[in-house]
Amino acid sequence: MVADSHGARVLTADPSRADDRYDQVARVLYQVLFLNLAVAFAKIGLGSYTGSVSIVSDGFHSLTDSASNVVGLVGISIARQPPDADHPYGHRKYETIASVGILIFLIIVMVEVVTSAVDRVLHGGSPKVFPEGIALMVATLAVNLFVVWYETRAGRRLNSELLLADSKHTRSDVLTTIAVIGALIGVSAGHPLLDPIAALFVAAFIGHACWEIAQQASRILGDTIVIAEQDVRSVIATVPEVLGCEKIRTRGSADYAFLDLHLWLDGDTPLMDAHATSHVVKDLLMTRFPQLADVVIHIEPPPLNWDRQVGTWAGR
Repeated sequence: MVADSHGARVLTADPSRADDRYDQVARVLYQVLFLNLAVAFAKIGLGSYTGSVSIVSDGFHSLTDSASNVVGLVGISIARQPPDADHPYGHRKYETIASVGILIFLIIVMVEVVTSAVDRVLHGGSPKVFPEGIALMVATLAVNLFVVWYETRAGRRLNSELLLADSKHTRSDVLTTIAVIGALIGVSAGHPLLDPIAALFVAAFIGHACWEIAQQASRILGDTIVIAEQDVRSVIATVPEVLGCEKIRTRGSADYAFLDLHLWLDGDTPLMDAHATSHVVKDLLMTRFPQLADVVIHIEPPPLNWDRQVGTWAGR
């Protein structure tokens, strides 16, 4: 916190701290990506060897976790690029474009999984099940549980919506792996139909992942609100010079958002003082909500019907 030329205390953003946070989030994503790829290829290899459509399906479902990591890394890389003449709001929506590409890939995988499962139901067949294979699936389950714990812990420490959202995605992989392990035990007990049923269960989770990606992309492209208006008001209400605010708007992604609003100040406030107050408000907001890339504030006097004696407004 420093004082500007008019003595107002202003919180200053430290670019080096922002870069360090990006580095830490990216480091976690790279580590998790390696683990997710190892799990996915282990499942796909085991499924191909044993002929189990449920294991292969679960392997492709694990690939969706890796795809999510890649999108996150792309987003972080793009977030570091400064806006330019052609992209005054930055380049972050390229991440959304990448997620749409992954959505198309997942739809293709889902169709293939359903087709293979239905074919197994109609024409029969039983995969080779052996204790080592079940043990490998249990090992991948342990890795997934570690990834969920590690990413959730890092997400809370770094206040990263991206890591927290990604950890929730991996939790679905835990559920599908448990279902596949159960199906393999059932197959070894003489119930081969459980293998394609488990594959269809995995396909349902892949479909759910597709739905979540489509929803997220539509929220960003449709400029859906990112930060609740009341949360913004509660921060602004801590600045004594501010009489109120209105027309609060947010857009963008959960971890890269933009905010603009109208700020009410006393009409007799000197321009330079009003400018200093707006910077105090801006820096408070960007400190409270680190996902904000920028805050645009329009300064104006309160409405004519505003009661100066009462001096109340929504949020104070």
